[in-house]
Amino acid sequence: MKHFMLPTLKQVIEQHDTRLGRAFDLFIQALIVLSLLSFSLETTPHLSEASRAWLGRFETFSVVLFTVEYLLRIYVARPRLSYIFSFFGIVDLLAILPFYIGLEIDLRSIRTFRLLRLFRIFKFARYSAAMRRFHLAVNIAKEEIILFLCATLILLYLAAVGIYYFESDAQPESFGSVFHCLWWAVATLTTVGYGDVFPITVGGKLFTFFILLIGLGVISVPAGLVASALGKARQLDEDEQMSKANQPVEKDHR
Repeated sequence: MKHFMLPTLKQVIEQHDTRLGRAFDLFIQALIVLSLLSFSLETTPHLSEASRAWLGRFETFSVVLFTVEYLLRIYVARPRLSYIFSFFGIVDLLAILPFYIGLEIDLRSIRTFRLLRLFRIFKFARYSAAMRRFHLAVNIAKEEIILFLCATLILLYLAAVGIYYFESDAQPESFGSVFHCLWWAVATLTTVGYGDVFPITVGGKLFTFFILLIGLGVISVPAGLVASALGKARQLDEDEQMSKANQPVEKDHR
């Protein structure tokens, strides 16, 4: 006669290979989706007071459950600080903290990041491998990316300074300082070009032309770096899998 043992609280909270553990995780994920939907509905204009009251009650209910879950995760974590200062631990805390301390900033949308736990719940091996390759690609191109970001920040500042000298006298309200010009520099270097601020002097227009040409490189260089690193990471991953597959199987000679 088989004896069925109920999973421990730690197994239910942290593991997904039991029926109760998976049910717990799916319940939390469903509650996250409902709370995000509630948050989105609250932003709807002309919402009735009765509807807002019901949404408020649901938010209170969901925050209480998220708080209980957060405390349970701290209780079963070993060591506890590993969860508290982990990515998901910080997200869990930020999602409920404004409700208790009365912050005007609503951080409920940050719960979206908690949906990443679905990858672990359903054990999507393909996505896990893809995430591993992406992490490897970032490590491969880390130095180049950091160097490029530093060069981009320098270029951003120089672009703001340059347009300031050309346009500050003609448009003091839009280009009155280097800090005002930084918005134009960001919109121009990223080739977005919102058109809310634009040069009107001949020198400013010529300067903008060269900045736009440089901006094309600002967009293409990091994309090329990441694409090249991802290709190298995929090749390394395939080589590792082939080497494991070709390893001889040791036989037990007795």
